[in-house]
Order: sequence, then structure tokens, then C-alpha cells
Amino acid sequence: MALLRLGSKPEAFHREGHSWICTAGLPSDVNINIGEMSFHLHKFPLLSRSGMLRKLIEECSTGDGSSFSLRLDDLPGGAKAFELISKFCYGVRIELTAHNVVNVRCAAEFLQMTDDYGDENLILLTESFLSEVLGTWADSIRALEACEEVMPHAEELHIVSRCIDSLAMKACEDPSLYGWPLAGCESKQSPENGLWNGISTPTKMKPTGDNWWYEDVTFLSLPIYKRLILAIESRGMRPESIAASVVHYARRYLPLMNRQSSFEDANQGTDIPKPSEADQRALLEDIVGLIPNKKGVTSSKFLIRLLRTAMVLHASPSCRENLEKRVGAQLDQASLVDLLIPNMSYSETLYDINCVQRILDHFLLVEQASAITTPANIVEEGQLMNGSDSLGPLTMVARLIDGFLAEVAPDVNFKLPKFEALAASIPDYARPLDDSLYHAIDIYLKAHPWITDVEREQLCRLMNCQKLSIEASTHAAQNERLPLRVIVQVLFFEQLRLRTSVSGWFFVSDHLENSAKSNGNLGLKEDESHPIGSAEHGATDGEDDVKHRVCELEKDCSSIKEEIHKLVKAKRSWRNFTRRLGFNKSQSCCSKRTKPSDLRATSSSVNRQQNCENIEVVVPETLKVN
Repeated sequence: MALLRLGSKPEAFHREGHSWICTAGLPSDVNINIGEMSFHLHKFPLLSRSGMLRKLIEECSTGDGSSFSLRLDDLPGGAKAFELISKFCYGVRIELTAHNVVNVRCAAEFLQMTDDYGDENLILLTESFLSEVLGTWADSIRALEACEEVMPHAEELHIVSRCIDSLAMKACEDPSLYGWPLAGCESKQSPENGLWNGISTPTKMKPTGDNWWYEDVTFLSLPIYKRLILAIESRGMRPESIAASVVHYARRYLPLMNRQSSFEDANQGTDIPKPSEADQRALLEDIVGLIPNKKGVTSSKFLIRLLRTAMVLHASPSCRENLEKRVGAQLDQASLVDLLIPNMSYSETLYDINCVQRILDHFLLVEQASAITTPANIVEEGQLMNGSDSLGPLTMVARLIDGFLAEVAPDVNFKLPKFEALAASIPDYARPLDDSLYHAIDIYLKAHPWITDVEREQLCRLMNCQKLSIEASTHAAQNERLPLRVIVQVLFFEQLRLRTSVSGWFFVSDHLENSAKSNGNLGLKEDESHPIGSAEHGATDGEDDVKHRVCELEKDCSSIKEEIHKLVKAKRSWRNFTRRLGFNKSQSCCSKRTKPSDLRATSSSVNRQQNCENIEVVVPETLKVN
């Protein structure tokens, strides 16, 4: 730490209670009162160094040698600064450091201690030493902290701006050029300290990475910290580094950012004074304004936690809207736990579903704007379905929202329109599979058994039965909570999938036979024994595999028929069952060959399978009309 020693005389002052007394041998003739402290001094050493004290002494002096008193309550730095100044006037040894030079410099300016009242007066000496202090990072931090005690005077003398410019320059440069960082406070002796002749000597730890200055600036007050961050940003600091510093600062002064706790116990176990709720609210709103408005510079986890804290502290609507937009811009980076935001309003739901809906809307707006500016050949739906980069964020958000719906579906106060609005916000092509959405719908139906059949069918229209996996289709076919129309759709698409699979196996079998015959003919010309035998053996293996697969598919078809038979028995009459499915007796449901284009499926996804005109769909015996 920088140090300046002034004066050469030994100590000539001693303190008695709230009084400083000069033991120069002569009785004091002037008493200067600053707050509760009183200084019993002599007028000649003072008026020889200070223009203001000369003027005051001349005005108050009676000329008869009697003592008189002056009050200097407005002196910057108060009694501590005047103690050093009075010793300087007497030539007593004093030490100036980064901690006290700002106060002494402001007090010297207030007392008009220029060179007109003595050579090498205090203004010149402190100004020169202040330039030395600003040469290192640690001393600049200490000087800037000291400015808060004499802020108006330090601002007038441009000390604050000089300290901020010095720190901003050093934060953007190599820290080893300006001395090691302060690291918050003086480091205590540790086993890592160096040893020389058995004596422990502290060693300085080198800063690593770009975050070496984060901890030091957290000891600054918010107004000064804001000015420092803006100065650093103007010098070209990376937005990621600025955002990381703001996060570090927020976690120090916003207790609710560190753990999930109530406002009352958030500061227990820390040495930081608990700020009031109003102070935290003002601090949070300022911090939100300091975070660079660039996607990805701050984690979604931190932004959502900041949003939760804003709700607890009742921050301004503009602040919360700003945070919701920032979260929405990078919603694909969030996790399900982050989205479980407790409801702070008077709504009956446990989690804030409206907030998640607004965040999702912001994300979709950003994605839509991005799609408009992207060339059309990149964002075609076919390429999206093939898993291009454009689908990545949207697919992750679709899975995130489906998981959120499954998590909040057990809430009995979760209204059906909100569920439908949140699920329908995701485009259909963003879900490669609808298993997660089906899981959420099933949980909702289980937790809300009182909803009507019409509402059940309306809810199930959100999912595409054609995009269910085999496991999900098997579960849906046995799910009594689903409407019968949906179950029949699931079974139909499963049968269609099986028919397509069988056709594929027969195609492979024919291909193997043709290949075996061609290889066999070729083998007869080249070798009468070995090639032909190999081809026949390969064809035989291929036929066995196909037969085994066909047997498995027949078993699956049989199980599907049994499931449909169980469903039919559960109904009051066959007429009610056919009426619910929309069948008429005039329809040729009992035909054994039917094109998919002739089936009246309720799902719009069936229409996309109309090109499969040669696929046979066998209607189970239990569905035939008598």
C-alpha cells in the first residue's frame, strides 16, 4: 500500500476524553470544535498554513491575547482529518495512506491550504500523493471507498471520476501491471505464506482468469459501482465479464438470491447487514438495468431467480417485464426446476402459470423474428423435422413446457383453458414425439376426474396419436381415462404401423430371394458347388427371420383385438358404442379391404397417411356391424 510520511517533529499531542491538547509548552489560545471533539491549539501555526483559518482567526481575535473558540462542523473528513492537518501545521510526523488521503485532500481544499500560505503546502503534497495512489489497483479501490465519506467534495475535486477511470483501465488490462487485487480485505496469514529463516512472510496470490476484480468492487456502494461498470463497459469489456460481475454483486447484497428462504431469515449466518426491503427493491431494479441486454451473457437460472426475487420484493412491473423478456429470449437454456416459480399473486394455483405463459410467448416471438430473417431454405418444415440447428431451441422448449405441464397438472386449481393454451402454444413440428404431452394429459385427467367427456376429447386433441411411441401407444390403448374415440385412433395407427412393418419385411424377403437367385445363377457359371450353396443358405435364413417376425406381428394383432373386445364389453350396448364412434349401419365397416383415405379419422394427422393406398387395414371381428 502506498505511504507518504510528512513532518519530522516527535508527537506533541495527547488526547484527554474528547479533547486533543498540544503540549508545546505555551498555553493554547484557540479552541477549534468539530462535532464532539475539541482541539486546543495555537493560532500562529494554523494561520501560517490555512487561508480560511487565518480569516476566521483575524475575525474572532480580540487582540488582548485571550483564547477564543471556532466551530468547523462542515470540515470534510471531520475530526480525524483535522487531527492530521493540525499535526501537519505543527510539523509533527504523520502518515498519509490510500485510506486517509482523500479526506485530507478535501479538508485541505476546504481550509485553503495552498502554496500562498507556505511552501509545499498540504494541497500540493496530497495531490501529488493521490496520483501515486491511483497507480495501483488496490490503492485505487481504497481511495474510491474513502470518497463515499466526503462525496460532494470528492466529486467537486474530480477525485471520484479519477478513481473510476483508473479502475476501469486496470480492469480491462493485465492486472499484473498494476499490482495484485485487493481481494476484499487484508489477507490473513495462512499455511500458503512463504517462510524465510523460520519467519512467515505473506505471499500474494496471482489473479487467475477475467474475474480477478469481481470481489474487490463488491465493497463499493451501488451508485459508485454503477458508474464503475458503465466506465468499464465503455472501454470495451466483454459483456460476459460485466454480467458475471453484476451477478457477483447481486448475490452479495440480495440475500434471497443465495438460497430459497424467506425475507426474514435470508441473512442469518452472514456478516453483511440485512438491508431493508425497500433498499433491496431499489438495488434489484438497478442491477437489472446493469445486466447487458445480450442473449446468453447471463444464465437463465440466475435471471429466473432474479425474477422470483423481484416478485417477492414487489419490484416495479417494468422491471419484472424486462426480466420475463430476458428469460424468454433464452428459454431453451432453462431447466424445469427453474420454471417452477411460486405464485405470489392471489391466484389459487401453486405455481405462476401466467408468468410461464408470458415467458413462452416472448420466446416464440424471438423465434418467429429469427425465422423471418433466416433464408427460407433453412427453416423449411422438412429440414426442421430432420433435426436442423433451427429446431434445436424450439424442441428443447417443447420438452421443457411438456415437463412443466406434467409437473403442474396435479394442481386441482389448474384450469383447463390455461393447460390448453400453454400446450397449444408449441407448434406441432417442434415435438418429434408426443409422449411427454400425453404423459401431461394423462396426469391432468387423473387429477381432474370431474371434467366432462367433451372437455376430455377437446384436451386429447392437443396430442397427435400418430406421433406416440410404441410404449406410449400400449399405455394409451389400456388407459380408461381416455375417450374411446382416442383409444380407437391409437389402435388404428398401431395397426397401420404393423401393416407397414409387415410390408417392409416382405419387401426385404423378396429382395433377398431375388439376390439369392442372381447369385446362384452366377455361381453356376463360375463354380458348380460353393456359391450356390451360400446363396441358398442366405435365402433360407432370410425367410426364417421374416416368418418369425410375421408370427410376432400376428400376436400383436391378436392382443389388439382382445383390447378392443374388452372396451366393447364395458359399454351398455353396441348401439351406444357405434354412435359414439360416429359409425352408421350404412357404412361398409365390415369390408375386409379398405383404403386409409376412406376411413373417417378424427385426427388431422391421418390425412397425411393418404398416400399409403395399397396398405390393407383389417377391421377386427369385434368391430363388424351385425
